[in-house]
Amino acid sequence: MNDTQITLTGRIGGDVTLREITGGRAVATFRLACTPTRYRDGEWVKGTTSWHTVKAWNRLGRHVAASLANGDPVVVHGRLVADLWERDGKPQTSFEVVASAVGHDLSFGTTVLTPPVPATDSVATPEAAPVVTPAVTEAGEVEQPARAA
Repeated sequence: MNDTQITLTGRIGGDVTLREITGGRAVATFRLACTPTRYRDGEWVKGTTSWHTVKAWNRLGRHVAASLANGDPVVVHGRLVADLWERDGKPQTSFEVVASAVGHDLSFGTTVLTPPVPATDSVATPEAAPVVTPAVTEAGEVEQPARAA
């Protein structure tokens, strides 16, 4: 695929919104403010802030909504997508980032990853022991399989 991949660093500039969509899908959306800084003549100088719309889908989106807040420093990686439409007969274009990875920017502090709790309504759980069928010898005796330690 020839998708345009982009990585942005910045701060979340508003609330993260999570929308649940039919079919069990979800999308989290937030605005990202990216302000370049340069060290010039012995001091840090801020450049012009650029604003980007970021969307994160499904599991990533739910995790983003549960983990990030306004003002958090983040790193976002994903596809740059152009949205084309017409308004008053004039073509319009906007860009958004469809995220494949989002996380706190650790140059500003530390964070702790908390894995999600597995669903309890699942048929197969990691704690479930595998089903083992005993073998029957030629003499008709049942051999119990060795159990793993």
